[in-house]
Amino acid sequence: MANSYTTMQRIYLDNAATTALDPQVLEAMMPYLTEKFGNPSSIYSYGREGRLAIETARKSVAKILNAHPAEIFFTSGGTESSNTAINAAVRDLGCRHIISSPIEHHATLHTVENLQHRGEAALSYVKVLPDGHIDMEDLATILAACEEKSDTVQTVGHYPFDLRNTPVHFITGAAHKFNGPKGVGILYINENVSIKPYIHGGSQERNMRAGTENLYGIVGFAKALELATAHYEAHSAAILAIKQYMAEQLKKHIKGISFNGDTFGRNLYTVLNVSFPKTEKSEMILFNLDINHICASGGSACTSGADQGSHVIRAINNDPNKIAVRFSFSKNNTKEEIDMVVNKLQELI
Repeated sequence: MANSYTTMQRIYLDNAATTALDPQVLEAMMPYLTEKFGNPSSIYSYGREGRLAIETARKSVAKILNAHPAEIFFTSGGTESSNTAINAAVRDLGCRHIISSPIEHHATLHTVENLQHRGEAALSYVKVLPDGHIDMEDLATILAACEEKSDTVQTVGHYPFDLRNTPVHFITGAAHKFNGPKGVGILYINENVSIKPYIHGGSQERNMRAGTENLYGIVGFAKALELATAHYEAHSAAILAIKQYMAEQLKKHIKGISFNGDTFGRNLYTVLNVSFPKTEKSEMILFNLDINHICASGGSACTSGADQGSHVIRAINNDPNKIAVRFSFSKNNTKEEIDMVVNKLQELI
């Protein structure tokens, strides 16, 4: 007899953690998972096929982001890209004072904390306002340098970029945030910036990132970004409508809820962060949602182990009488799914 979990409909509302692989992306990747398996560093035809695929992907990504192909480097994902950029800023570009915020992703927070603990850079945290925005007055008092790096893992593939006209040294991206494969990302390095490799070994990625290239992942990254860009207006409008619908239904049917962040202002259109009144039932809400085949998150799902709550929510709205849940949406979610989730939440709160 089939497991009942597999036969029931699963509702996936944790797209900020990862997204489903788009079938068109898988189709683009398949030849490089099967017959076109050559090492891109090899000189025979199999290898040259792989090299051509990588450089075509690089050109495609660069064109979409309005960057030069020589500024695009493929990595294993957002964490590696962020680590590379932050460490390079300190060790190669002479940055001695890092300004971060308490709501950064741990790939950034833990990296800057490590540099501080090693005595390589001073570290300041800018204050965060209750709506989740940076306190610009506080930033002005501690700002000693221009922005060096932008952790754009949640925005590449979700918003248009024009890097030719954006004064930034580095940006990062990860394919699995916009319906591409896991384990592949990019690091944009402005052409006027010169840094040393973070990972040493072979001469891959123009001597910048050693290791045999994730050929099918790189092809998938480019295809996913191409699709996300081509359908940006339609998908972003549909996702925002789903987010607004869920907010309306929650307010209508569940008493005492509130929303975290600048919910419908300057906010990521894919995410709705909700605080529920704390009760014996709601304390187990993520567990109970999971039992009912509904995927949501209490914070960053990139952290393994026990759920300790969200460091982001603690920084902006640390109310001990509330339980925060992050719902994040994709082009695949429907109003029918939202209705089912809201109905179930009414039972669980």
